[in-house]
Amino acid sequence: MTTSLLIENGVVLTMDGNRRILDGGYVLVEDGRIAAIGAGDYPQESRAERIDASGMVVMPGLIDTHAHAGHMLTKGLGTESEDWMSVTGRIYAQATDPEFWAAEAALSAAERIKCGTTTAALLFGGGPDIMRTEAPDAAEAHLAAIAAMGVREVLAVGANRPGHSHVYRQYTQASYGEVAVSPDRQLDVAAQLVDDWVGRDDRLRVVFSLPVFDAAELQNETAYTIARRTRDLARESGVLLVQDGHRDGSIAANDARLALFDERSLLAHCIDLTDADRAVLKRTGAKVAHNPSALMSVYGRCPAPELMEDGVTVSLGTDAAAPDRSFDMFRNMFQAHRYHARHFGDDAVLPPAQLLEMATIEGARALSMEGEIGSLEEGKRADILLVNMRQPHLWPPVDPVQRLARFANGADVDTTIVGGRVLMRGRRLVGQDEGAILDRAERAFRLAMQRAGLV
Repeated sequence: MTTSLLIENGVVLTMDGNRRILDGGYVLVEDGRIAAIGAGDYPQESRAERIDASGMVVMPGLIDTHAHAGHMLTKGLGTESEDWMSVTGRIYAQATDPEFWAAEAALSAAERIKCGTTTAALLFGGGPDIMRTEAPDAAEAHLAAIAAMGVREVLAVGANRPGHSHVYRQYTQASYGEVAVSPDRQLDVAAQLVDDWVGRDDRLRVVFSLPVFDAAELQNETAYTIARRTRDLARESGVLLVQDGHRDGSIAANDARLALFDERSLLAHCIDLTDADRAVLKRTGAKVAHNPSALMSVYGRCPAPELMEDGVTVSLGTDAAAPDRSFDMFRNMFQAHRYHARHFGDDAVLPPAQLLEMATIEGARALSMEGEIGSLEEGKRADILLVNMRQPHLWPPVDPVQRLARFANGADVDTTIVGGRVLMRGRRLVGQDEGAILDRAERAFRLAMQRAGLV
């Protein structure tokens, strides 16, 4: 791994407190962190490896605050969302082994690298509410593959939603055994994973997930016990508590029943919120992951601009990678603008600079990592993108912020750097065989389809 890099001659979009844009600037990286940044030429002698960023924007890596592990290998299954939920649940419970989760993780990381997402927060499972936390093997396989790929990740693990029995298959070569899954066992495994990954890799964090329960469900003793235990585990460990699917009063109900939220709560979707929901977000410091391309944003609206006016941290998530969306955060920036501009009938809603904030520094804040990533500043980790702006759809060369938020896409990313390690240069993965990643994922997909009786 190169310990020193000097990125020169680019338009440096810092996303720092002053939102500086340095034309023809430089970024010096040493030992994985930003050692110097400025306009013009670097003023000292340096033996660092040089990267010429002429014609490019140099910017912080993109941060996706809500996605799912597993979904890369369920894309295109089912003709509509309910079909997809059924098929995916069948595959996750009946047809996966650690190799499935490792192959899917490598594929997911490759897509993120190629579209400039240097950090993502993923639920381990989801969609049809199948969390593979009955044992640590699947999550360990996923995390090992992510570590090898070099991206930064927050993996949320936890229990299934109660209400019906879950029986999973555990494979050993060609045979399998069946195991009944209980929430208590899942939370034991989740707690073990959280503890085991503290300090193991500075790019990877394991946190807790919790199903979203509405007011009626919270009267059920099992649901209440799961929620209370997960809350306590997250607070004792000092890690995030991630939830997927708040809507219609659920935030206020969980606050009233459990005092569930604090500044380490990350709540995805948050559609059709009540005034009481919004008041809880403002009071507790809980953060929001807004997913404009998700199906929940079709069923209801996240009041992202209004929440930001209230002082709530709102970040962007892709809800990727299935059934019908990708990890491309540029696409989500554009979609977020159109989504809210159409609602208000006002094109000035969510201007380009605010969209880039949601995808960088506000994403870091949502993950409680704003002191480490999300902007290009001395001392922060060197998660950096070089975006090729010398392209017809990104021309003429004015206002780089507008061009990025309105016109760019993931395929415009030329170079991706995480923690000072170059993961992609010139659109080619560095140190990874992309064809081998694709072949491995295809083998895992075909075996899972066979095991699930879908071929």
